[in-house]
Amino acid sequence: MGLAELTRNAVDVLPAGGLEQKLKLGRPLRVKLGIDVTSPDIHVGRAIPLQRMRAFQDEGHTGVLIIGDYTTRIGDPSGRSAERPILSDEEIDRNAKTYLEQAMVILDAERTEVRYNGEWLAALSYADVVRLARTVTVARILERDDFEKRMRAQEPISVSELLYPLMQAYDSVAVRADVELGGTDQLYNLLAGREVMPHYDLEPQVVLTTPLLLSWDGTKMSSSKGNNIPLTAAPEEMFGRTMRIPDDQLEEWYRLVVEAPVPSTEPLEAKLELARFIVRRSWGGDAAHGAEAHFTRVVREGSAPEEVPEVPLPEGDPVHLPALLVDRMGVASTSEARRLIQQGGVKVNGAPAGDLDVGREALAGALLQVGKRRFARLTA
Repeated sequence: MGLAELTRNAVDVLPAGGLEQKLKLGRPLRVKLGIDVTSPDIHVGRAIPLQRMRAFQDEGHTGVLIIGDYTTRIGDPSGRSAERPILSDEEIDRNAKTYLEQAMVILDAERTEVRYNGEWLAALSYADVVRLARTVTVARILERDDFEKRMRAQEPISVSELLYPLMQAYDSVAVRADVELGGTDQLYNLLAGREVMPHYDLEPQVVLTTPLLLSWDGTKMSSSKGNNIPLTAAPEEMFGRTMRIPDDQLEEWYRLVVEAPVPSTEPLEAKLELARFIVRRSWGGDAAHGAEAHFTRVVREGSAPEEVPEVPLPEGDPVHLPALLVDRMGVASTSEARRLIQQGGVKVNGAPAGDLDVGREALAGALLQVGKRRFARLTA
């Protein structure tokens, strides 16, 4: 494939000519990508740098995937206007367990070295941290856009946030990275690795950044906002979410996700093919075919799916519908459930549910629909 494929869609490849020099070393390069486990999912946007790692793997290089179980406990300030909330140890450990399976949707398992950065960061003594902190000046750290904006706004910045780029840089020292991949929002952290590595008698890594994939709402894809497509979501959900992408975003999605031009067809067919590709990559051709059939029947034709899960009604009469939607149908909150009911987005046997409290007899055996794609058969 060569250099052009390795750097496909890259925004930055720094320093100029650095990757070419690394490739002349005559050995497999160690290509690093770190992912903090701030959510349970790797979505298609976070998979863009994974795709570049796979390109390096296909050329015989080693992908070093770092699961940031330790740095998640600090919180990456990249792109943040305030300090990121810290997850509990239980949440971090639970999220970390899901990441490897999801990453292997893209990566070659045989050429992937998986490391958890708690392995070395938890072992640093106070003296080790002080030595690390000496490698970069405070002035250099405060050049970072995130910090500069927050200082001007007189918003607090914790010392732990100042240390985060150094922790990520030390990951590069620990795994002796030749190349580090990341989104454009990670450029500062990746360059910090280049500054720190010579202090540990290592050649600085090459930095390669990839674009951020915008979601259908025009903002950065985020698990917390729900505008994402997780790599291991249910095929029907992946297909349906992909079909929400506006026509004017198709070219960018094809460029970054499919790594091919938009097919020379009308937008609907191009969108369907994109949805097929995303589902097929994660689950295979049969799943993509089934997801498309489900989408056609439920969304385009407005019919219920052929197979509907059964959901038991809670105790009590009448049944408080918002609580049922939260407890049994995956709606995020009772306020969101009320909004859906008020806007006609909740139907019982095809008719909009107008009341928040519904008699138990009216619900027993009924087909409940939430939005366009969630169905359940209610059982007494």
